[in-house]
Amino acid sequence: TRAPLEIVLLDKVSAGFPGIVQLHEWLELPNNVLMVLERPERCQDLLHFIRARGFLCEEVARHLFRQVLEAVRHCTSCGVLHRDIKPENILVDLATGQAKLIDFGCGTYLQAAAYTSFAGTPSYSPPEWTQFGWYYGEAATVWSLGIVLHQMVCGEHQCQDLIRRCLSVLSSERPSLEDLSCDPWMQDIRVP
Repeated sequence: TRAPLEIVLLDKVSAGFPGIVQLHEWLELPNNVLMVLERPERCQDLLHFIRARGFLCEEVARHLFRQVLEAVRHCTSCGVLHRDIKPENILVDLATGQAKLIDFGCGTYLQAAAYTSFAGTPSYSPPEWTQFGWYYGEAATVWSLGIVLHQMVCGEHQCQDLIRRCLSVLSSERPSLEDLSCDPWMQDIRVP
């Protein structure tokens, strides 16, 4: 049996990495594929987690954003581009505060060349896609991460400069994933 790309990508990045949902098993049925995935007993996707609180305080936002960034960096180090980073695709374990990246259905292999087809949620697409019909994987990912961080804090926090840099209209002016990890705001981690 030939595995669907979503399963191949998830298998490639999930084994032993805590920030990505674990694939336990998958089955091919006549008309679809069934995936058996890890699911914390008490969890919420990040969108509902944010909505329940109105916005997140800076320490909680930093703690969750750090985990998402580590998961995204792990994916790219494995040659995988998620392409649909958004709060609905981040699961938060309510007991431990662990964030997990889910839903690799729009994912693909990471490439150095520009992508000329879009997969993901249009409202998270970078301006270069809507203006020119192309985007680079890491720059588009940083754009999506900037939107997610903005949704998490929705206010004046010290991370506003980081958000502004992530959401730079010029992809060449966005930080790399490595630059994001090294940003001073990311270094001040206190577990909530």
